[in-house]
Amino acid sequence: MSTREDPRGITTLFSDLANNATRLVQSEFQLLRAEMSEKVGQVRNGLAEMIAGAICLLAALLVLLQALVVALAELGLGTGWASLAVGVVVAIIGVILVRMGTSNMSESNLMPERTQSQLSSDARAVKDQVK
Repeated sequence: MSTREDPRGITTLFSDLANNATRLVQSEFQLLRAEMSEKVGQVRNGLAEMIAGAICLLAALLVLLQALVVALAELGLGTGWASLAVGVVVAIIGVILVRMGTSNMSESNLMPERTQSQLSSDARAVKDQVK
């Protein structure tokens, strides 16, 4: 154990403690604000991917319906099957985009992990200082 004396008075120590606590809280809020801004960007990107996927799925539906009409009308299946193949490919792309978008918007991706970690670290540091 150290027995060194701090030359500052008790009021100065409490004042320093209050100032440091205020700065700590302010910096934690800045970190939270920055991290939440990042998470909002992830949600925005996820929504864009979902919208793109939905548009692809709509286009696939139209192409598949057109393919079915052509296939049934001709029964030769030449042009219709070509349209069907294009529709299937567009549908697969749409499903992939929608899945990517929903995974980016999952609850675990939206948690401010760095802020939680920093707050836990700060709480441990304060506890250690109080001891």
